[in-house]
Amino acid sequence: MSEVPDNQNPHAQPPQAWGPRPAATRPPQPRQWGEAQQAPPPIQPSAESPAPPKKRRRVFFWFFLAVQILFLVWVIAGAASGNGTPESCSGLTGDNLKTCQDAGDVGTTIGVGLIIGLWVATDFILALTYVIYRFATRQQRA
Repeated sequence: MSEVPDNQNPHAQPPQAWGPRPAATRPPQPRQWGEAQQAPPPIQPSAESPAPPKKRRRVFFWFFLAVQILFLVWVIAGAASGNGTPESCSGLTGDNLKTCQDAGDVGTTIGVGLIIGLWVATDFILALTYVIYRFATRQQRA
Protein backbone atom coordinates (compact mmCIF):
# COMPACT_ATOMS: atom_id res chain seq x y z
CA MET A 1 0.00 0.00 0.00
CA SER A 2 1.41 3.36 -0.95
CA GLU A 3 1.28 6.31 1.37
CA VAL A 4 -0.09 9.62 0.19
CA PRO A 5 1.73 12.73 1.47
CA ASP A 6 -0.33 15.02 3.73
CA ASN A 7 -0.36 17.83 1.19
CA GLN A 8 -2.05 15.53 -1.39
CA ASN A 9 -4.52 13.90 1.01
CA PRO A 10 -8.04 15.23 0.29
CA HIS A 11 -9.15 14.62 3.92
CA ALA A 12 -6.24 16.44 5.56
CA GLN A 13 -7.04 19.62 7.50
CA PRO A 14 -5.01 22.78 6.93
CA PRO A 15 -2.48 23.53 9.68
CA GLN A 16 -3.67 25.91 12.39
CA ALA A 17 -1.66 28.91 13.51
CA TRP A 18 -0.26 28.97 17.04
CA GLY A 19 -1.01 31.83 19.37
CA PRO A 20 -4.04 33.45 20.94
CA ARG A 21 -7.35 33.10 19.22
CA PRO A 22 -9.50 36.17 18.59
CA ALA A 23 -12.06 36.69 21.36
CA ALA A 24 -15.71 36.35 20.41
CA THR A 25 -16.80 38.89 23.01
CA ARG A 26 -15.02 41.57 24.95
CA PRO A 27 -14.16 40.79 28.56
CA PRO A 28 -16.20 42.72 31.14
CA GLN A 29 -14.69 45.99 32.27
CA PRO A 30 -13.95 46.40 35.99
CA ARG A 31 -16.41 48.55 37.94
CA GLN A 32 -15.34 51.99 38.98
CA TRP A 33 -15.89 53.35 42.49
CA GLY A 34 -19.14 55.22 42.81
CA GLU A 35 -20.83 53.47 39.88
CA ALA A 36 -24.18 51.94 40.60
CA GLN A 37 -24.24 48.20 40.23
CA GLN A 38 -26.60 47.08 37.50
CA ALA A 39 -28.76 44.03 37.97
CA PRO A 40 -28.12 41.24 35.50
CA PRO A 41 -30.75 40.88 32.79
CA PRO A 42 -33.51 38.40 33.65
CA ILE A 43 -32.99 34.95 32.26
CA GLN A 44 -35.63 33.97 29.79
CA PRO A 45 -36.57 30.28 30.04
CA SER A 46 -36.04 28.61 26.73
CA ALA A 47 -37.74 25.55 25.41
CA GLU A 48 -34.37 23.81 25.18
CA SER A 49 -33.30 24.06 28.83
CA PRO A 50 -35.13 21.85 31.34
CA ALA A 51 -36.66 23.28 34.49
CA PRO A 52 -34.30 23.47 37.46
CA PRO A 53 -34.57 20.47 39.80
CA LYS A 54 -36.92 20.86 42.74
CA LYS A 55 -35.46 21.10 46.21
CA ARG A 56 -36.16 17.93 48.14
CA ARG A 57 -38.45 18.58 51.08
CA ARG A 58 -37.41 15.53 53.16
CA VAL A 59 -40.92 15.16 54.63
CA PHE A 60 -40.39 11.47 55.31
CA PHE A 61 -37.17 12.15 57.20
CA TRP A 62 -38.85 14.59 59.59
CA PHE A 63 -41.88 12.31 60.01
CA PHE A 64 -39.54 9.41 60.81
CA LEU A 65 -37.68 11.50 63.42
CA ALA A 66 -40.98 12.57 64.99
CA VAL A 67 -42.06 8.92 65.31
CA GLN A 68 -38.70 8.03 66.90
CA ILE A 69 -39.01 10.85 69.45
CA LEU A 70 -42.59 9.81 70.25
CA PHE A 71 -41.56 6.21 70.93
CA LEU A 72 -38.53 7.30 72.96
CA VAL A 73 -40.70 9.48 75.20
CA TRP A 74 -43.22 6.62 75.51
CA VAL A 75 -40.50 4.13 76.58
CA ILE A 76 -39.05 6.57 79.13
CA ALA A 77 -42.50 7.34 80.54
CA GLY A 78 -43.36 3.63 80.71
CA ALA A 79 -40.12 2.76 82.49
CA ALA A 80 -40.49 5.66 84.93
CA SER A 81 -44.04 4.67 85.83
CA GLY A 82 -42.79 1.50 87.57
CA ASN A 83 -40.73 3.35 90.20
CA GLY A 84 -41.73 3.24 93.85
CA THR A 85 -44.10 1.00 95.71
CA PRO A 86 -47.40 0.32 93.94
CA GLU A 87 -50.58 1.39 95.76
CA SER A 88 -51.83 -2.18 95.72
CA CYS A 89 -48.85 -3.20 97.92
CA SER A 90 -49.76 -0.86 100.76
CA GLY A 91 -50.14 -2.63 104.07
CA LEU A 92 -47.93 -5.58 103.10
CA THR A 93 -44.69 -6.37 104.91
CA GLY A 94 -41.75 -8.74 104.56
CA ASP A 95 -41.78 -11.27 101.74
CA ASN A 96 -45.29 -10.33 100.63
CA LEU A 97 -44.17 -6.70 100.03
CA LYS A 98 -41.08 -7.87 98.15
CA THR A 99 -43.17 -10.21 95.97
CA CYS A 100 -45.68 -7.46 95.23
CA GLN A 101 -42.92 -5.00 94.24
CA ASP A 102 -41.22 -7.62 92.04
CA ALA A 103 -44.53 -8.33 90.31
CA GLY A 104 -44.90 -4.61 89.59
CA ASP A 105 -41.38 -4.49 88.15
CA VAL A 106 -42.11 -7.50 85.93
CA GLY A 107 -45.26 -5.79 84.68
CA THR A 108 -43.28 -2.64 83.88
CA THR A 109 -40.67 -4.69 82.03
CA ILE A 110 -43.35 -6.47 79.97
CA GLY A 111 -45.01 -3.13 79.14
CA VAL A 112 -41.75 -1.49 78.04
CA GLY A 113 -40.90 -4.62 76.01
CA LEU A 114 -44.26 -4.40 74.21
CA ILE A 115 -43.65 -0.72 73.46
CA ILE A 116 -40.20 -1.54 72.02
CA GLY A 117 -41.72 -4.38 69.95
CA LEU A 118 -44.33 -1.98 68.57
CA TRP A 119 -41.53 0.53 67.87
CA VAL A 120 -39.57 -2.04 65.84
CA ALA A 121 -42.67 -3.08 63.90
CA THR A 122 -43.52 0.56 63.15
CA ASP A 123 -39.97 1.26 61.95
CA PHE A 124 -40.08 -1.82 59.72
CA ILE A 125 -43.37 -0.72 58.16
CA LEU A 126 -42.05 2.83 57.66
CA ALA A 127 -38.87 1.50 56.03
CA LEU A 128 -40.83 -0.79 53.73
CA THR A 129 -43.14 2.07 52.77
CA TYR A 130 -40.14 4.31 52.04
CA VAL A 131 -38.46 1.68 49.84
CA ILE A 132 -41.67 1.14 47.86
CA TYR A 133 -42.07 4.90 47.45
CA ARG A 134 -38.47 5.31 46.25
CA PHE A 135 -38.85 2.52 43.69
CA ALA A 136 -42.12 3.98 42.44
CA THR A 137 -40.71 7.51 41.96
CA ARG A 138 -37.24 6.69 40.61
CA GLN A 139 -36.29 7.82 37.13
CA GLN A 140 -36.12 5.16 34.47
CA ARG A 141 -32.69 4.45 33.02
CA ALA A 142 -32.41 4.73 29.28
